[in-house]
Amino acid sequence: MRIALYARVLTQRQAQADGIAQQLERLLAHAQAQGWAPSEETIFRDDGYSGASLKRPGLERLRDCAAQRDLDRVLITAPDRLARHYVHQVLLLEELTATGCQVEFLDRPMSQDPHDQLLLQIRGAVAEYERSLIAERMRRGRLRKLQAGLLLPWTKPPYGYRVDPERPRDPAGVRCDEAEAAAVAEMFAWYVETGRSLFGLTRKLQQDAVRPPHAEGGWNVTTVRTILTNPVYTGEVYAGRIQDTPRRVRPRQDWIAVGSVPAVVTRDLFDRVQDKLAQNRQFARRHNTTHPYLLRALVSCGVCGLACFGRSLPAGHRYYCCRGKQDTLKSHRETKCPARFIPAEQLETLVWADLCQLLTHPEAIRLALERAHGGHWLPQDLQARRGTLRRAQGSLAQQLERLTDVYLAGVVGLEEYRRRRQDLEQRQHSLEAQRRQLDAQVDRRSEIAHLAANLDQFCQRVAAGLEQTNWEQKRQLLEWLIVRVVVTNGEVEIRYAVPASPAGEAGRFCQLRSDYRAPDQSAQTVPSHCHTQREACGQLPCYGPHRHASTVALAFADTP
Repeated sequence: MRIALYARVLTQRQAQADGIAQQLERLLAHAQAQGWAPSEETIFRDDGYSGASLKRPGLERLRDCAAQRDLDRVLITAPDRLARHYVHQVLLLEELTATGCQVEFLDRPMSQDPHDQLLLQIRGAVAEYERSLIAERMRRGRLRKLQAGLLLPWTKPPYGYRVDPERPRDPAGVRCDEAEAAAVAEMFAWYVETGRSLFGLTRKLQQDAVRPPHAEGGWNVTTVRTILTNPVYTGEVYAGRIQDTPRRVRPRQDWIAVGSVPAVVTRDLFDRVQDKLAQNRQFARRHNTTHPYLLRALVSCGVCGLACFGRSLPAGHRYYCCRGKQDTLKSHRETKCPARFIPAEQLETLVWADLCQLLTHPEAIRLALERAHGGHWLPQDLQARRGTLRRAQGSLAQQLERLTDVYLAGVVGLEEYRRRRQDLEQRQHSLEAQRRQLDAQVDRRSEIAHLAANLDQFCQRVAAGLEQTNWEQKRQLLEWLIVRVVVTNGEVEIRYAVPASPAGEAGRFCQLRSDYRAPDQSAQTVPSHCHTQREACGQLPCYGPHRHASTVALAFADTP
């Protein structure tokens, strides 16, 4: 018999305290008592991995081995060693047993008896509750230590600092790395001078061969900005400064002052750098409207997926250029994008013409709406299907009446009558379920017809003033209705978002997501405002914008 052992502990400290060894000792003793001899290849262990996650190297190797049907039995000390979440426990048990592998827990051997299964469910729920309770206690304990100045909020010290290896989370053990601290001080002093920029500072650091924070990478603008905005270099350590989801800086009153560390720059110099960064953000390229680009911040390169920026040549020609053509500091790519420059006038004319065509002939939007919600439904088809189901239900009712008459006449016995009646009733239940599904489709079609009417009204209102629009009005309309314009070697894909109800017109509903720039992104992607997957699974729609995409061709002129 092919036997496997699995053991897990949460922290490295538990692993060093022979937590894994104790589990494996119990498992080996049980296996030897049963006359089983597991090999070294079938002993799977996870040292320092949480049971709340399924991404564990030992568990993944165990699952792969079971999937190949190389195991007959897996021995584990307790269910919470396998997983802390009850749902994960059920998932893993079903996955392992489906391959013919039996899972045995030493603390309480489980069988298929309903009482054992109930006990397993209760233990799984208790383990999940215990984990949540431990996590909450750890969070509160960590918060109290941060407020008392006894715990650093870092898992890794910032660039320019080192921690005591014996006490890596103790604020009193923080010291400066002389070389890196000198580089940080030079960065602050150099950037605050007139005419300096983040790109210039990044280029200078690379030219001077200054060691970057990550040895495997290099200097980039994001890393430099992170250093220049970190208040730890003034000597003050704060916790809770960065919010994870969405990632942003919290208001200063929400920061937790942890303690003091050696300062690298003065508070006055740090404040001057922050003022310059704020001023530069106001004059950033995305706010520069000197050149009239109708599709500014809406164009993406379909070859590499990066955004495009506007570029005007001295001869007066305007282009949209992929950021992948810039140097490594700006594109964060090792190689330049091979895509050609996109003629701005041709692209803007093409996109505006397609938008006007879409608004004056909204039939394409209605068809896309029906496709996005599961297909086309024609009234005559629905009526025909209703009639077929009604006739089938009537036929089954007649068969049931005749069967009862035959039984009462003594032609068939009770057992035969019950068997046939059960079969007819099951068919009746199946037809009733089909009828309910059909009614739901009728309701869905009515809902979609209502949305289509709203779309038609919206298009009629907007199309009425298309001929009198000026440049600013065109820009506003394009920014409102277009999610992204993806150009791939002369093919232009325009991704629209049209409000499907008057409520959807109230605000700016198109928010760019990174997957909008993917060249293979489907045209029916769920809008970023929609917090459910309704459009993706074909259920009733949410009442915001509806996505639609059209593809047109762009003829490239001779471009540089």
